[in-house]
Amino acid sequence: MRIGDAAAAAGTTPRALRFYEQRGLLPPPARSASGQREYGSDAVVRVRVIRALLALGLTVDDLASRSHRLDLLAEDPPRSCVSDGDFGPDTFAPVVERRLATLDDEIARLTRLREALARHTGKPTGPDLAGQNS
Repeated sequence: MRIGDAAAAAGTTPRALRFYEQRGLLPPPARSASGQREYGSDAVVRVRVIRALLALGLTVDDLASRSHRLDLLAEDPPRSCVSDGDFGPDTFAPVVERRLATLDDEIARLTRLREALARHTGKPTGPDLAGQNS
């Protein structure tokens, strides 16, 4: 299928497919005789996996560092990218651990910011009261 059809099937844009290809997340597709990109259904599945991982907070750089493992997640059912607790450099585990640490740091920073702002407005600062102040 051509790039527009593949992008639509994956829920994204042709520009995103070209970007994923440039960043090494998506292997270069076959080309037609006229030079147009031709994608198979496997590429559409891979793009869906990429988009799902990006939606979880991983970055393009995170995925690019493990692009050779993305096909494991595109299988049905998806295979684990961590083998029996393997924390080696070839798995997603170090990438996920780094992203979780970054998220934890950001949550802590935002919590401190919220508490400081709440002190200035006289609002409760407890985490269980945060949603009640709207």
